[in-house]
Amino acid sequence: MARVALVTGGTRGIGAAISRALHAAGRQVIASYAGNEEAARAFHAETGIAVRRFDAGDMAQCQEAVSQIDAAHGPIEILVNNAGITRDTTIARMTRDMWDAVIDTNLGSCFNLCKVTFEGMRARKFGRIVNVGSINGQAGQYGQVNYAAAKSGIHGFTKALAQEGARFGITVNAIAPGYVDTDMVRAVPADVLQKIIARIPMGRLGHAEDIARGVLFLTADDADFVTGSTLSINGGQHMY
Repeated sequence: MARVALVTGGTRGIGAAISRALHAAGRQVIASYAGNEEAARAFHAETGIAVRRFDAGDMAQCQEAVSQIDAAHGPIEILVNNAGITRDTTIARMTRDMWDAVIDTNLGSCFNLCKVTFEGMRARKFGRIVNVGSINGQAGQYGQVNYAAAKSGIHGFTKALAQEGARFGITVNAIAPGYVDTDMVRAVPADVLQKIIARIPMGRLGHAEDIARGVLFLTADDADFVTGSTLSINGGQHMY
């Protein structure tokens, strides 16, 4: 039986590349999305990968979705927590709602989905969890105190949960992407984008497939001695 993999935010950008890579590797992939029905339908039509709509930042929706996935596809053995949003501004202008939205979606989703899948992984003595952090959770970024806090929290969450899972055959790792050529980055003004690229030693933005290859490695059956690690994939921009 193919291992069942859930990728949150898995129908667009980095998440879509991860979903495709896991699917090509023989995993039974379910890609979740929060709201863009048109993109999700197009992704499913193109790839044949199952899609499921729910808010990863909402515990009740996560519980229901995981229960339905278990019934339809089998237990989740690979979890990639990729869902994320931005609400960028300086703290002087940031509202509590902007803070809560980013923390709940980017960090809270990791808790929600690990909480509802971890016991099953423990019982089966196997699990692969990858949490997608960010270079800005390592180095910080002006105008992103909410995003940087959430992504930095992911790195700490990963190290702590790895210690809980190790003796049960569950690995928990993080990936910290740098600036990747996604819709979100392409929306940055051209002059600002050129300044970002100038700070990357490799001289280019990352590709979503660069991140997906890291996820493939960390979720492999034989990657069982790698846990509690953060894999930085950023072209050398931040060496941490």
